[in-house]
Amino acid sequence: MGPPTKLEISDARLNPKALKGSRVRWGGNVVAVENFKTYTLLEILGRPLSDNGKPDESAKSMGRFMARVPGFLDPEEHPKGRLLSVTGKLSTPIEKRIGEYLYDYPVVDAEARYLWPKEEVYPYPYYRDPFYYPW
Repeated sequence: MGPPTKLEISDARLNPKALKGSRVRWGGNVVAVENFKTYTLLEILGRPLSDNGKPDESAKSMGRFMARVPGFLDPEEHPKGRLLSVTGKLSTPIEKRIGEYLYDYPVVDAEARYLWPKEEVYPYPYYRDPFYYPW
């Protein structure tokens, strides 16, 4: 098991048969979670990854992909919008509709995944001059 390749989501959409079995590390925002009998499919809006593997929310989307995870994942623990990174091998793509459009989703059979903690935004404290008194 070697390191993931630098394949983009668009590469996997254009040439799925040739790239099947390639190891990738992709990530993005969770769009949907669908549980089946023996596995869970996570629909992810792909984003470029930073050096530490965290998806960059401010970057433009690279397209959508699916991550297939063995077993059950609770949709409440993987809510829409949360950042997720996955590493695994490319599998056979899945066709699904986004509205009226039929979209070919590259599928990653996830060997490892990381749900990034939600970052809390703390407001900057209001500064008040202790010697100023507005009379």
